[in-house]
Amino acid sequence: MNKNYRNGEIDEKLRNAEFRPLDVMVTGCTGAGKSTTLNSLFEKNVAGVGHGADPFTMTVTSYRFTDNIRLWDTPGLGDGVEIDRRHEKKLIDCLWKTCVMDGKRYGLIDLVLVIADGSVRDLGTAYHLIKDIIVPNIQRDRILVAINQADMAMKGHHFDYDTRMPDATLKSFLEEQAVSVQRRIHEATGVKIIKPVYYSAEYNYNIDKFYDLIVDNIPNERRPLEF
Repeated sequence: MNKNYRNGEIDEKLRNAEFRPLDVMVTGCTGAGKSTTLNSLFEKNVAGVGHGADPFTMTVTSYRFTDNIRLWDTPGLGDGVEIDRRHEKKLIDCLWKTCVMDGKRYGLIDLVLVIADGSVRDLGTAYHLIKDIIVPNIQRDRILVAINQADMAMKGHHFDYDTRMPDATLKSFLEEQAVSVQRRIHEATGVKIIKPVYYSAEYNYNIDKFYDLIVDNIPNERRPLEF
């Protein structure tokens, strides 16, 4: 993605909010494609990628996308009770990182973007992540959700791998899936998120919509620690 995409608008929003850079924690379950998403945004391999269900990201790592936006890649959940417990602590520690501005302490992470795996129907681990890890540690209006692996949402049958685009059948399915995930997250966690965007990091489909989700929801102020 061109790093100048919407940069003037981003710069104005952050200047009006009197903070920069925007810090976004990217999280999700193992295999959802967090690192692949970052690589697609940067148009180069900045984050290691696992193969199949094997995780690669084991630590919290930040990547400066532009002068205005910093993205935090995090370990995924779904690798067993003991490993998940350690990873959950890393996520919570990241959410409670602080920064000081004008003598006042704020939360460093401004937004959390949860990546769900569009190729599976069971999102139980994602719901646990949102309800038990994210919601208790950041304001609900700072939680976003995106659905990756749109190319595999119908077992890959309706995605044109030459044009890297879904056909009309898959597009309709993805729209319904986004609304369903939005509803199911509310039912499972009590959190009313805006409708998720769907994309494929592997094939660079709708990656601009993924980025739009961040830009369109830049907070108006730094994140207070009390909520």
